[in-house]
Amino acid sequence: MTDKNSKVAIVTGASRGIGAAVAGRLAADGFAVVVNYAASSGPAEELVRAIESKGGRALAVKADVSDAVAVRDMFEATEKAFGGIDVLVNNAGIMKLAKVADCDDAAFDQQIAINLKGSFNGMREAARRLRDGGRIINFSTSVVGTKLETYSVYTATKAAVETMTAILSKELRGRHITVNAVAPGPVSTELFLAGKSPELVERMAKLPPLERLGTPEDIAAVVSFLAGPDGGWINGQVLRANGGLV
Repeated sequence: MTDKNSKVAIVTGASRGIGAAVAGRLAADGFAVVVNYAASSGPAEELVRAIESKGGRALAVKADVSDAVAVRDMFEATEKAFGGIDVLVNNAGIMKLAKVADCDDAAFDQQIAINLKGSFNGMREAARRLRDGGRIINFSTSVVGTKLETYSVYTATKAAVETMTAILSKELRGRHITVNAVAPGPVSTELFLAGKSPELVERMAKLPPLERLGTPEDIAAVVSFLAGPDGGWINGQVLRANGGLV
């Protein structure tokens, strides 16, 4: 068990992509990190080993964020391993794109369950368990601003998370816990690149004035700021990390 004065962060959906970059960055910042995953343990355990090889502390914990009991168990496992919790990064999410007319019930329900209910499950548990002075960092999307076709259900879940973010920040008055959301634009991850032609990727990369896709490390840097002491006066906000796209 680590010193109970150590800072501890839970990162959901942390076995790959943005979540893995966030977990690695917070570990480098000195946090003990819980690497949450929902299915295969392999990538999560590999990330834990990478963090530990650099002198960090990490633990892989399986939990389906849409399952309130599993989320509660994850928080309890974190407290048992590290003595407390200071930061929750609600990163886990799925994206199933379709026009409203073509979206089936299963795709709608899955996105609500994971993106919205999953974020709620994490926020609720964090509101009850985070140590005073902690941080809750949710994930939205810059499509709330761009409003692209086929993204309606996915973006609706994220718009709801943005609203909950602002309200929870007020509900935690008196505990010095900040609640914010990060809203990335297009980020060069395996999930984003899958199924897209090189021409489409290049076109999307040119949309922001900075004329490139974001990287997982770009987003991890924003999370690091919000989780650290320099982000302590930012509360109830949505930071659009998208190179000026919107």
